[in-house]
Amino acid sequence: MTQPCMPPREQAATAFDELHTRHAAALTRQAFLLTGRPRLAQRAVERGFRLAWQRWPQVAVDPDPAGWVRAATYEYALAPWHRLCPGLRTARTPDRLAAPAEPSDEALLVALLSLPAPYRRTLVLHDGVGLGLCETAAEIEASTPAAAGRLAHAREQIAERLPELGLGGHPPVRQGEILRARFARLAAAEQMPPPAAEFVRSGSERGAERTTRAVFGLIGLFALVTLLTVLVTPDHHTPPGQALSRAAHAPVSPAPQRDEGAHKAGDDARKADRGHKAGSAHKAGRGHRARSAHRHGIEAVRKRLRQARLTPESR
Repeated sequence: MTQPCMPPREQAATAFDELHTRHAAALTRQAFLLTGRPRLAQRAVERGFRLAWQRWPQVAVDPDPAGWVRAATYEYALAPWHRLCPGLRTARTPDRLAAPAEPSDEALLVALLSLPAPYRRTLVLHDGVGLGLCETAAEIEASTPAAAGRLAHAREQIAERLPELGLGGHPPVRQGEILRARFARLAAAEQMPPPAAEFVRSGSERGAERTTRAVFGLIGLFALVTLLTVLVTPDHHTPPGQALSRAAHAPVSPAPQRDEGAHKAGDDARKADRGHKAGSAHKAGRGHRARSAHRHGIEAVRKRLRQARLTPESR
């Protein structure tokens, strides 16, 4: 029990340590049944408790904190990406058995590891941990009929591979009791001490700090790359007043031959028009001068006739 006078952080650490002390060893044995690898089982339990400490405010108010850690442990132990790493994938045969109570215990573990991961998890939760069918369905995130189908299929496979267990011909309840006793004896034979609670808490804090630094580092790197891109990229915007001076000269494609011919024909037409106008003006000037000279000649003749009438000698 936590003391009311303790600081909140110490209260959280005390509650976490108590949860770890009660369930870490049992979770390690369950993870070993799922994977057949002691080191992977210890790593999965450590991973589950690290996540629980990072999210302790959420885990502390959960109705079943042990179930929360168990789900996280199982998810890591059966992660699909473990298939890419030979040291983390589920073993075809167990790495070792410390001191099996019976020779058939190893055969039972081999038969359990041969099941698909969803069926293996369902069987361990229901017949190993002792959860009810509804609780098992909730933890594996499946419907109750689906969980019942996986459980029945897993039991059938175990009964076919190990007839000496005596599962055949018994009702489901009796089959569950037989497997529960055998799983408990098999898990108890493995002595795999889990890491200390204080080590798990310190490792969780260091991991969270490294993750935070990595996130801020990526954000800073992205900001730096963006700034350099803005500084290096030239500005192609041209102010309105300097559009002609700064704008790049675009090559002018030659006009089609048809346009040049039309332009030349237009020039010839304009020259001919100007020549016609000049000739017309010249002819008009000549006619005007001839009419002026004729008019002046008539006026001179009229003037001499008037003078002759006025002079008597001319009569």
